[in-house]
Formats: sequence, structure tokens, C-alpha cells
Amino acid sequence: MWVVQVYRLRSMVLCLSVVALSCFSPVSAHAIEVHPTAAQIQSALDQGKEAAQRGMAPDSFYVRFGVTDEVQPMGFLITKIGALSVMATHMALRGLQPSSADVNQVLESTTMLINTVILGNTPNFAVDSYMVLEQEGKQIKPVMVRFDAQANRSVVWPKSPRFKAKVVASFNYADFDPKAKTTITVYPATGGESSFSINFGEIERFDSNRSSVMSDRISSRLFRQQ
Repeated sequence: MWVVQVYRLRSMVLCLSVVALSCFSPVSAHAIEVHPTAAQIQSALDQGKEAAQRGMAPDSFYVRFGVTDEVQPMGFLITKIGALSVMATHMALRGLQPSSADVNQVLESTTMLINTVILGNTPNFAVDSYMVLEQEGKQIKPVMVRFDAQANRSVVWPKSPRFKAKVVASFNYADFDPKAKTTITVYPATGGESSFSINFGEIERFDSNRSSVMSDRISSRLFRQQ
């Protein structure tokens, strides 16, 4: 169940910092191109079609960050080029091709979606969670935040962290620098935070025959339960 976020920030506690590697799919990752060229658009569509032919999942084109460990915070973002490849893969799997209207709908989007998974110890710990970006000391607020009102059990339940939940936010392209070093921070209303440091300028397109790996610094503040 998704609930629209009421913007609130709460206090932060106990800091635990780790350095992790995010191992992505062997298809590709994409630069944050706000205005893709015709060549980039066609390449993205071709890669999506090729992925379908190879039996690869559409989410291979998500730009992932965090760790693959299911009891650590993680997430992904979807660029315009990535969204084109995702769409092309979905449609190719059904024997279809994206129309000009489909492509234009993606290109005309004014926001970028960031999806995170955070962990806590109560079923409703993610309610009223918030997300922000920080670039060179500037804080960028989202245009919308959604969250799981009821978290799912984690793989280590009943041990801690017992639950995991999604927090998803959309950010206006006009509000942030698509090439800057960026910290993505999620604040659960029950306290604490999960932060991911990513250099947007180093999100690159990788050859489809090799894996892409991005190093992110993740700061996870333990959630205070009420």
C-alpha cells in the first residue's frame, strides 16, 4: 500500500558507516541525459530489443546503488535513456515496438524516479518517510514521495532488522545537477537515516558484454523504534 508523503524530518541516531560495492547487471548503466540525442535514443531502444532477444529482464537497465545484501539499504534510479530501454524490452518481449508517442512520453518527463529499500524493526516504520538529494551543500527536495505503509518481513525475521520497505521519490530534473556528486538520503519518521553517495557524472554506459560496478559510500543510521 502506498501513501503520499507528509513532509516531516525527525532526529537521527547511532551512525554506522560501511563501504560497499554494487554489482549491476551485465547489460548497461546509463548517464543521466536530460535531453538525449537521436543517436542515444535509438541506441537505447536497440539495447532494449537486444536484451529481450537474450531473455534479460527489463530491470537490467536500472542504475542500482547500495549493496546486494538483503539486510542492507539499497536502491535504484531510472534515467530517461534507461526508461527507453526498459520500455523497448517490455514491448519486444510481447512482439511489439515502441511508437513515437511512447518514446515522446518518456522524453517529455520532467522528473527522475529514485526507488530505495530501507530496513527497520516495526511493520509501519517507513510511514511518513522522506527523501532528499544533496549536491555541494545544496539540498534538493522531491516533488513527491511514496512509501510502504506496511513493511514486508526481511529475510532474517524475527531477527533484526525484521522488516523492509520501499521509499520512492521523484525529483525535477530542473532542480538538480545531473553531473554532480550526490548524496541520496532517506529519513524514516521513526528516526535515523540511510544515505547513498553517488557521482551522477560517473554513471556511464557500459559495453553489454561486461559487468558494471559502482562504488558507493553508504551511511546507515539505525532506526529508533517507537
